[in-house]
Amino acid sequence: MRVALLDYGAGNLHSLGKALERGGATVSVTSDWDRALAADALVLPGVGAFSAAVAALPEDRNRVRDALARGLPCLGICLGMQLFFDGSDEGEGEGIGLIPGRVRQLDAPVVPHMGWNDVDEVGDPLFAGLGGGLAAYFAHSYRCDPVDSAIVIGWTEYAGDRMAAAVRWKRSWGVQFHPEKSSRGGLKLVANFLEMARQ
Repeated sequence: MRVALLDYGAGNLHSLGKALERGGATVSVTSDWDRALAADALVLPGVGAFSAAVAALPEDRNRVRDALARGLPCLGICLGMQLFFDGSDEGEGEGIGLIPGRVRQLDAPVVPHMGWNDVDEVGDPLFAGLGGGLAAYFAHSYRCDPVDSAIVIGWTEYAGDRMAAAVRWKRSWGVQFHPEKSSRGGLKLVANFLEMARQ
């Protein structure tokens, strides 16, 4: 299983790479979209700012959308999940546009939201073997607001606000939390993604 871990040019990808390797993947860290889209699976990590990340996307977003529509398995983590959407209040630039909707700043007394929160999932295989939910580590200032809530496969609550914690579109999954920092449950989720990518 060859997994491309996209490098936006910011942040430490080491712990995520180790989590993927622990799940049995051969990981290639790359900023080259030809290599990324030729891999068996793609991971968009949760590091950096939205504007910098969209600057690292291909100018023609159709390349990425078409690859994902054809079934290239993809896992977007935190910022990586936010890139699935049309745009963000965090900065200028267009996301991949895979999921209609926008990324908006958290409306909470304390921002960013950093710490452990429960994720209530709705039965997607990404959460298999986790007993119906997950305690996950979050570190974010923005939330994803999809046009169609049917794509939401996990919910969380922060400061009284219920929000999407995980989404799915075909064989693309996004999680607002950091599974690589979410103990054994998070590592199991990464392993579940790799298992579905192999199928």
